Amino acid sequence: MKRAIYPGSFDPMTLGHLDIIKRASEIFDVLIVSVLNNKEKTPLFSVEERVNILKEATKELPNVEVDSFSGLLINYAAEKDLHIAVRGLRAITDFEYELQLAQVNRLLSKGELDTVFLTTSLEYAYLSSSSVKEIASFGGDISQCVPDFVAQKIYEKFNAKR
Repeated sequence: MKRAIYPGSFDPMTLGHLDIIKRASEIFDVLIVSVLNNKEKTPLFSVEERVNILKEATKELPNVEVDSFSGLLINYAAEKDLHIAVRGLRAITDFEYELQLAQVNRLLSKGELDTVFLTTSLEYAYLSSSSVKEIASFGGDISQCVPDFVAQKIYEKFNAKR
């Protein structure tokens, strides 16, 4: 059985993330989407909220599981007996960062964790969680960036009317 992990902060989950999840779920028998609890950042949504959002967004994908983790990805992957990480790439700048991360993870895991890159679909190449939050914070339209139920939750966080 081919199993993989798609780790990320998903704060918030975007249509770009969902695109990668759907495509990766067609490649792997089981895809674990796991929310990183990064104590260095101040997220818009709690880990629990992000997990619940991802569960709702992926409920139609039977081979997708949603979880969360803290600390190093290699430790979490080893604990779950996962050997493939999925990462999405939007632009060359993503590749430089993600390549370095993939190489470090492979080194630290003693070759036990490989990374598979999926390039984002063109219609989502501009999307980032940061830009979605910025647009929403000013009451802008994020309907083309996130699922409707996610947009509503984001607007509620910013007390914005839409």
